[in-house]
Amino acid sequence: MFIDEAIIRVKAGDGGNGCLAFRREKYVPRGGPSGGDGGKGGDIIMESSERHNTLVHFRFNPEYKAERGRHGEGAKKTGRDGADVVLKVPVGTILYDQDSGQLLHDFSRADDRVVIARGGRGGRGNAQFKSSTHQAPREHEDGRPGEERSLRLELKLLADVGLVGFPNVGKSTLISRISAARPKIADYPFTTLEPNLGVVVVGDSPAEISFVVADIPGLIEGAHLGAGLGTQFLRHIERTRLLVHLVDVSDASGRADPVKDFSVIMEELNSFGAGLEAKPMILVASKSDAANKNKLLKLKRYAKTHGFELVTISAVSGEGIERLKYAMAAKVEETRRAAAVEAATPVAD
Repeated sequence: MFIDEAIIRVKAGDGGNGCLAFRREKYVPRGGPSGGDGGKGGDIIMESSERHNTLVHFRFNPEYKAERGRHGEGAKKTGRDGADVVLKVPVGTILYDQDSGQLLHDFSRADDRVVIARGGRGGRGNAQFKSSTHQAPREHEDGRPGEERSLRLELKLLADVGLVGFPNVGKSTLISRISAARPKIADYPFTTLEPNLGVVVVGDSPAEISFVVADIPGLIEGAHLGAGLGTQFLRHIERTRLLVHLVDVSDASGRADPVKDFSVIMEELNSFGAGLEAKPMILVASKSDAANKNKLLKLKRYAKTHGFELVTISAVSGEGIERLKYAMAAKVEETRRAAAVEAATPVAD
């Protein structure tokens, strides 16, 4: 089950109360206040993990509470701190405050930790209030309450390449040919109901290049308004470096114009926003083993006129698969180098 959104409520531990106590022991000439401080409440910590790829564990367990600090005791004994609670989230999770909508953190790399709710401070015992003029204080403090808040988690897959196109154009078959992913494949629309990820390796060591490909389902006309699977999965291509746009050039789809198919999906990407339409793109003529020659010729002319790199493939026969893999690897490496240069360039004041 792929779950990419969840709302949870977290409560950090309250601090332990300070103790009111006096030292009265036989044969001890000097008594006095001996109440210890309360322990600190446990924090709620969130950590990104590559072992998780969905938020499903939050959907069925939406409330988390850390342990409170132990109360202080006599003989100036400080209470034990409450245990922290660590919540694991997939890399690519974005954390928002549910009430204000404020972006709190973007878990863009593995093992990234952030405290999302801090435990309360322990109260002071009466021993802390002793002074030269106040030798027998009876003051002591209660522990401070821990932070409590509602959070919204949104998962955006971290993939280098996103496969887009109308349903049933061959995206799932392609990802099964170029990687070890094994998505459901059938000859009806919306076979894929959740994104599939696959790792593609091109070349031989030590010069080999590897990148992650995501099969994004559910794009049809009106997707940005909720048609089909709507915007449910459009967010997953926001972080991709490269889009591979598959267009069916056979007659199996029942759609007569491949250029119109391409334009419809591009309009959906543009309407969704987030700069999707401006990402580097490779145009793929899919199902070439059963291609309508007029459709293929029209798409080739369109690609040449508008400057798109076009690769003709058949995921069934294997035609063009290797060429497409190397084309994707070249584009991914190009965008990675550009991103590295941009990250290394100092920002002017």
